[in-house]
Amino acid sequence: MKQIMKDGPDIARIAALVGDPARANMLTALVGGLALTAGELAREAAVTPATASSHLSKLQEGGLIIQQKQGRHRYFRLSGPDVAELLERLMGLAARTGHARTRPGPKEPAMRRARVCYDHLAGDLGIQAFDSLTRRGLIEADDETVTLTPAGAQFFAGEGLDIPALQTSRRPLCKPCLDWSNRRSHLAGALGAAILDRLIAMRWARREAGSRVVSFTREGETEFARMFPAG
Repeated sequence: MKQIMKDGPDIARIAALVGDPARANMLTALVGGLALTAGELAREAAVTPATASSHLSKLQEGGLIIQQKQGRHRYFRLSGPDVAELLERLMGLAARTGHARTRPGPKEPAMRRARVCYDHLAGDLGIQAFDSLTRRGLIEADDETVTLTPAGAQFFAGEGLDIPALQTSRRPLCKPCLDWSNRRSHLAGALGAAILDRLIAMRWARREAGSRVVSFTREGETEFARMFPAG
């Protein structure tokens, strides 16, 4: 059969890179935004170091991950937030179509409640923040775009965020990101990252070591409810 060549991006190559089970495990381990070593990713994928090296080379050549060297160590991270958002959407699709993997354990409820998606807050609390901002007119959102309103800019300035600086970032100020555990949007973009950074800087929340889970202090729970009251 004659192969038909078409112009445009080669989505088949990206699908093949993500579709391998070992590489999929490596990529999802990097969704939290942390840089991991080849050994750590080999354990995530349950493969030998040599096999992991082969997979990492393919992911790097495909533009899905980048490598960083620090001393004698090599670290790998996702090449950008768009890769994390793609993976979140795929996880949501897998959950919706009945292809979820069951990993019992005490961290599962915590993952669903609050976790890092690349560099912003996801999970139930991420959705609560998004819904609260929308309901109060601080952002305007549809399925594809999110816009910070003047009232929203004033609100976040009062919370200590430098909105003019965020607006000069090369990345979008606000973006909707589909949450895989709820299949609803949470806030990504420069503002989403700044919100999570602020929560951590104020010691209201912290990232759990070796996990994407975000845990809140008692004070943090109170402050989060003040900033993003539930409807």
